[in-house]
Amino acid sequence: MQIFDFRSDTTTQPTERMRQAMANAVVGDDVYGEDPTVNALEEKAARLLGKESGLFVTSGTMGNLVAVLAHCTRGEEAIMGTQGHTFLHEAGGVSVVGSVVIHTVPNQADGTMALNDLENALRYPNDPHEPISRLVILENTQNACGGIPLTLEYTQKVADFARLNGLKLHLDGARIFNAAVALGIPASQLAAPVDSVTFCLSKGLCAPVGSVLCGSADFISKARRLRKLLGGGMRQAGILAAAGIVALDEMVERLAEDHRRAAALGEGLRGIPGVHLTKNSPQTNMVFFRLDESLARSTDEFLQAMKQEGVLLMDSGPGEFRMVTHHDINDDAVEAAIASFRKVLA
Repeated sequence: MQIFDFRSDTTTQPTERMRQAMANAVVGDDVYGEDPTVNALEEKAARLLGKESGLFVTSGTMGNLVAVLAHCTRGEEAIMGTQGHTFLHEAGGVSVVGSVVIHTVPNQADGTMALNDLENALRYPNDPHEPISRLVILENTQNACGGIPLTLEYTQKVADFARLNGLKLHLDGARIFNAAVALGIPASQLAAPVDSVTFCLSKGLCAPVGSVLCGSADFISKARRLRKLLGGGMRQAGILAAAGIVALDEMVERLAEDHRRAAALGEGLRGIPGVHLTKNSPQTNMVFFRLDESLARSTDEFLQAMKQEGVLLMDSGPGEFRMVTHHDINDDAVEAAIASFRKVLA
């Protein structure tokens, strides 16, 4: 039985071109700055994001943690959304490792944080009772709010707010290229207002490992030391970076295909009684939905029944599910998933 894995775009397999590039990569010791393939990836990433420098890291979680540690000192505060990945899904690392205080404000339905909520979250810097506000973190696309792309206009407003109040702005851009494709603008424009940005190579871009953190040359110099502190200094890492170069060269524009298939999947699910799309999805490559209580299926029962049909998906909260389209999901997979829904929910 063929398996169609809609759980996440992290399940993508590296392409044949990536495997060839990895096998033939010219490598050196990256901790010494001597791996030419890593250097080439970092330069390409920085150029695409419109920043001075880049740093290859093992994951988006490490990239975000390094960024927070580079911007904040112990006891300072990072403001982020209640639905942000850094708050929800990164093991509390900024607090555990960096002793950085997390201050959350609500994400709106469109993935944004209201500017007045950000303003109300500010601490009084001269009050010794309070931590010092130092950083704001955005996420684009906003995963937990439906894979919604944040607009350049909104990002610029938050950047203006941050600078007015002496804060830095970091963008968790794990899927920034999805956002750029959906909005029809270069990723460099979306990242222009922010001080630092991470993006993931191993989601929709299909590389097997890694993310890149981009920012000013001084910021990345500091971040490089922090990467080493966290155990992220890799040696002949060009074998991994080679796949990232192929990803940036060949996989960005095709993200539009994932968005088209997510739209087709969403349209198919809308026609099935008892299935209700949520979170204004799909807007990029994610489809969120709920099932009518009248269908009398527990989450585990539904997931298992779909698995028996060869369709893997995941729950994203009480009574809610998520499906993600990616390079390994073709039109046949979308059609098969819709047919499986009809069979399981009949």
